[in-house]
Amino acid sequence: MKRAALYLRVSSVDQHPETQLHDLRQMAAQRGLEIVNEYTDRISGVKARRPGLDQMMADARRGKFDVVLVWASDRIARSVKHFLEVLDELDRINIEFVSFREQIDTGGPLGRAIVVIIGAIAELERNLIIERVRAGMRRARLEGTRIGRQPLTLDHDAIQRDRCCGQSIRQIAKALRISTATVQRVLRKPTSRAQPPEAMAKSA
Repeated sequence: MKRAALYLRVSSVDQHPETQLHDLRQMAAQRGLEIVNEYTDRISGVKARRPGLDQMMADARRGKFDVVLVWASDRIARSVKHFLEVLDELDRINIEFVSFREQIDTGGPLGRAIVVIIGAIAELERNLIIERVRAGMRRARLEGTRIGRQPLTLDHDAIQRDRCCGQSIRQIAKALRISTATVQRVLRKPTSRAQPPEAMAKSA
């Protein structure tokens, strides 16, 4: 009986992998596979470094299982480069890759070819989505719509003056509802010299 590892990934902590887990356990039973470990990540697929995936690959190198079952090919990665790196390494250490949704099995050459094609299509789709978002942002800018936060307006002289009057950086930041780092950055910049009220009264 071949030993199987299940890999599951959801995009955020608000999602749950139970659906993926049920389907993969059922598929393992139908194929007569013994599940020896289950790995789960709750993280975006665009990140190549993932604790669950990293642990699974480390165990694969130690020969702890013979087959990797995933619910869909995009659970491994959304980058063709990273996807193929994982598949290449699994192939080098004689571990099969099986996807439930696409019904792909890399145990044969046809399955390997299909995986490459699907990975390329998935990356193309993602790039098209990104380009549509960028095009929408460009159109919004051309129409005069501001993208992102409103710029922060600071009274540099007032900050300098409050500091000269003995207020702490924390007090100034709290009064203006800005960070202490912003206050420190303003204080480091050369501005018109702010005088305390006593000095201003004498000069008058």
